[in-house]
Amino acid sequence: MSDRTYLDWPFFDTPQRRLAADLEAWAGANLAQLDHGDVDALCRDLVRRLGSGGWLRHCVPAAYGGAAADIDSRSLCIARETLARHEGLADFAFAMQGLGSGAISIAGSEELKQRYLPRVARGEAIAAFALSEPDAGSDVGAMSTSARREGEHYVLDGEKTWISNGGIADFYCVFARTGEAAGARGISAFVVDADTPGLEVAARIELIAPHPLASLRFRGCRVSAKQRLGESGQGFKVAMQTLDIFRASVAAAALGFARRALDEALDRAKGRKMFGQTLADFQLTQAAIADMATAIDSAALLTYRAAWLRDVKGARTTREAAMAKMVATESAQQVIDRALQMFGGLGVVSGYPVEKLYREIRALRIYEGATEVQKLIIARETLKG
Repeated sequence: MSDRTYLDWPFFDTPQRRLAADLEAWAGANLAQLDHGDVDALCRDLVRRLGSGGWLRHCVPAAYGGAAADIDSRSLCIARETLARHEGLADFAFAMQGLGSGAISIAGSEELKQRYLPRVARGEAIAAFALSEPDAGSDVGAMSTSARREGEHYVLDGEKTWISNGGIADFYCVFARTGEAAGARGISAFVVDADTPGLEVAARIELIAPHPLASLRFRGCRVSAKQRLGESGQGFKVAMQTLDIFRASVAAAALGFARRALDEALDRAKGRKMFGQTLADFQLTQAAIADMATAIDSAALLTYRAAWLRDVKGARTTREAAMAKMVATESAQQVIDRALQMFGGLGVVSGYPVEKLYREIRALRIYEGATEVQKLIIARETLKG
C-alpha cells in the first residue's frame, strides 16, 4: 500500500479525503485482472464502469450531474493519482472524459451543456479533445484546420492528430481556424458528433503503452453554428482554460505511476536475497529509495499546491500547474527507471508492473505540453511577476 500520509496535508478537505478512500476501495475491487487484448473495448468498458461507479461526476459541474458546483481540481488529482496507481488505462479513461468535455463546461451554451455533460458524467458518451495537428502541436497558432461560415453552419476542413479516444469517441471538441485574426486569435471551438458526415478516422496510432489514439480528417464537415463553444475567435482561450484546469491532473497521474513504482521497488528490495542479505541492506539501494521517496513528495507538494490554489484561492495557476506537470512527470520517469533497475532482468519482461509503468510514463512528459514547453510557460509567467 502506498504512503497515504499526504492526505493529512492542509491542501485537502473532507470531500477529497473521502474520495481517496472510496475510490481506492473501488479500484482494488474493479481494476484487477483486466483483459488488455482489445484496448478499445476495455476503454469503453472502463468509461461505463467509472460512470456507473459515480466517479465521472467529478469531471463535470453539479448542474449537469457533477459532484461539485464547479470542477474541483483537487478531486481530479486525487482520482487520477489513485487510478494511475492501479491501472493506467483507467486513469486515461477518466482523464479524457474531463479533458474531452472541459471546453463544453467552460464555454458551451446551456443547450450544449444539457445535451452532452450528463451523458459524460454517467459514462454513456465518450469525449475527446481535438486540438493538435500534424504541423501544430505546441504551436497552436500554426493550426490550419479551417471552419468556414455558411449561413447557420460552419464547414470544417483539415486534419487533427494525436487525438486521444480517436476512433471510439462519441463526440469531439474541435478547434479550427475561423480567421477573425492572425495566429491564435483566429480560432474557434466546436462540438462535432462522431457520426457527422465529413468526419472520418484517417488512421489509428499505436503507442508503446496502448491507448485509443487516432488522426482525424474533416472534408466538408458541416456543423450547426449552435455547436460553437463560446464566441467566434475565442477558441484558443477556451483551449488554454481547459488545459489549465486539467494540467495539474497530469502531474497527479505521474504521481500515481511513481507511487506504484516505489511500492514495487520496496517489495523487491525487502524480498530479494543476494550475497547473504537483502537488496534493501545495500547502501546504494537505500540511496536510491531515498531519492525516489523525496522526488515523489516534492512532486506531490507542487501538484496539490496548484490544485489548492485554483480551488480554494480562485487563483490563475498557469505557472503553478506548469511547475507541477514538469516536475512530477520528469521525476516519475526517474523513479520508475530506478525501480526497474532494482528488478534487473525481470524489469524488462513484458507484463511486469514496472515494465508497464516504464511504457506508461513516457507519454506524460509530452502530452498537454511537453516539458520544454512547461519551462517556457514557467519562465514567461515568472518574468511577468
